[in-house]
Amino acid sequence: MSREPEADVPGETPLLGTLPESLRTELIAFRRDLHMHPELGNQEFRTTAALKARLEAAGLRPRVLPGGTGLTCDIGTWDGHRPMLAIRADIDALPIPDTKVDCPYRSTVPDRAHACGHDVHTTTVLGTGLVLADLHRQGLLPRPIRLIFQPAEEVLPGGAVDAVEAGVLDGVGKIIAVHCDPRVDAGKIGLRVGAITSACDRLEVTLDGPGGHTARPHLTTDMVTAAARVATDVPALLARRVDARSGLVLTWGRIEAGHAPNVIPQRAELGGTMRCLDLAAWRDAPDQVYAAIDEVATLHGAKCTINYVRGVPPVVNDPVITELLREAMTRRCGPYAVEDTEQSLGGEDFSWYLEHVPGAMARLGVRRPGDPSRHDLHRGDFDVDEAAIKVGVELFTAAALIDAGAR
Repeated sequence: MSREPEADVPGETPLLGTLPESLRTELIAFRRDLHMHPELGNQEFRTTAALKARLEAAGLRPRVLPGGTGLTCDIGTWDGHRPMLAIRADIDALPIPDTKVDCPYRSTVPDRAHACGHDVHTTTVLGTGLVLADLHRQGLLPRPIRLIFQPAEEVLPGGAVDAVEAGVLDGVGKIIAVHCDPRVDAGKIGLRVGAITSACDRLEVTLDGPGGHTARPHLTTDMVTAAARVATDVPALLARRVDARSGLVLTWGRIEAGHAPNVIPQRAELGGTMRCLDLAAWRDAPDQVYAAIDEVATLHGAKCTINYVRGVPPVVNDPVITELLREAMTRRCGPYAVEDTEQSLGGEDFSWYLEHVPGAMARLGVRRPGDPSRHDLHRGDFDVDEAAIKVGVELFTAAALIDAGAR
């Protein structure tokens, strides 16, 4: 894929901090190495060591987080007064196989893959740090910047919770991030003011009651019927008890009951996720879900046990910081490189940072232009490094410089 010219918008003062060709080549190799060695949440020791070594080689002083994985790194020294801008990446992989074929940098770890693009996020923030560190050495970075390489984004309720408790936001006044999006063309970003992701919780339901023979269901709790009713009636009840504009959706992914066709079981289990587009509705969701499940289970004579695992709230982009990202991308690549994006039903623990400081997340395009496929990031013949890493680095460096007053 050919790269876009590195031209700022006519009439604007050109910004410093473009990505040198030599560093671009290095970052591509770094990302592919991460891709070959994916690590699950809170197990990212190799990834953390690689980041630490490269940042130290650039003369920086990264600090590993208390859990032993993930790190922060300040570029410049905070004066204790004006809050810093933080740039965050998530560094963990997923517990799924890498299905690419004929790709020299496919995962070498069985049932582990960087299928969500965290290797790209990580490399982008690393590259941003190296570019900004060079500017700092030249006295051209007006304000310090904090890099956050966060572990365990994929582990509910998200590694961001532990990172915040470890003090990664101390001295931070705003925070930005990107997330790869196969619905956005490579070379572009997608932006949205307000909620850009949804809340995502997980729940497991166990139903219990007397079993028996299918010839005498009246002497039992008809557990299969009870489970089926919970599966169908609870989402329907929620649809009438929660404002439809909140987008609250309960979807089941697992139902298990019984082992023989003529035996009514004593137990049934259901598992699913609850997703919600609205922050206020998400806060009330557990009470609504508990009440609806208990009501339906009781109607059918089943006792229920509910394990409701709180996940993440929606990422709600601050309008001022979203405009900062829009200006940064426009200054780097022109207005055509920014598009409005829809709210996703996916969850992202970046939202936990926004409980403390304002921030915004951009969608980083990884789709081959003109290709309707939603899975380009998984294809070995698509050079996601070429466009996504370059765009991500230059978006972040421009945002940092503009925020610092480098006009």
